[in-house]
Amino acid sequence: MQCQVPAQPEPLAVDFRRSALLIIDMQRDFLEPHGFGAALGNDVSLLGRAVAPCKAMLEGARAAGILVLHTREGHRPDLSDAPKTKIERGAPERRIGVAGPMGRILVRGEAGHGIIADLQPLPSEPVIDKPGKGAFYQTDLELLLRNRGIDTLLIAGVTTEVCVHSTVREANDRGFRCLVLGDACASYHPEFHEVGLRMIAAQGAIFGWVTTTEAVLAALSDSQAARPAAPVETVAEVESA
Repeated sequence: MQCQVPAQPEPLAVDFRRSALLIIDMQRDFLEPHGFGAALGNDVSLLGRAVAPCKAMLEGARAAGILVLHTREGHRPDLSDAPKTKIERGAPERRIGVAGPMGRILVRGEAGHGIIADLQPLPSEPVIDKPGKGAFYQTDLELLLRNRGIDTLLIAGVTTEVCVHSTVREANDRGFRCLVLGDACASYHPEFHEVGLRMIAAQGAIFGWVTTTEAVLAALSDSQAARPAAPVETVAEVESA
């Protein structure tokens, strides 16, 4: 059953049975004070505003049986999957692979690479380890979505203008509809966040639609309430079986 979700540039009809929640890069290295984001001179508290909306959407999706996927940006310990354009970024003492307070920066298996405590994945929820900014590049994300019959992505995470934007563009090119939860995304640069969301919804949803966590949860609640109740067997039916 499709439900109308208020969004920009216009409401979007969503079938939650064919939708998945994709939470992008809510990692300690980006959100906590001693991680990569802070090492680059960013105010990591600005990303913290996305945590509560992400958590609310995560809990709602789990309760409704919606497929949930998480992504983590990071690299092999030998950095063989990290392009020079990433390794050479920033001052030498703050680069990917360099030891920091939470282990080597953006290296898989290190403490900083992990997802924050409030949004820990369940064992049944796929975690996509991606070497790039987009979640589809060099990962099995598309295969997982196709195999589950998913056509719509509910997208949350950080940062709005980098990994969220890259993923939305990749998804759009592959035919997935993207509904971005604006309040569940954030940036170290609030102005980039605002412009990034406007770019997604511009020109009749050129990359996707933008909405709020509250709007999606309300629509999800409505869709569940509208489902017909499962038939209940009577005692007579059970005895005659």
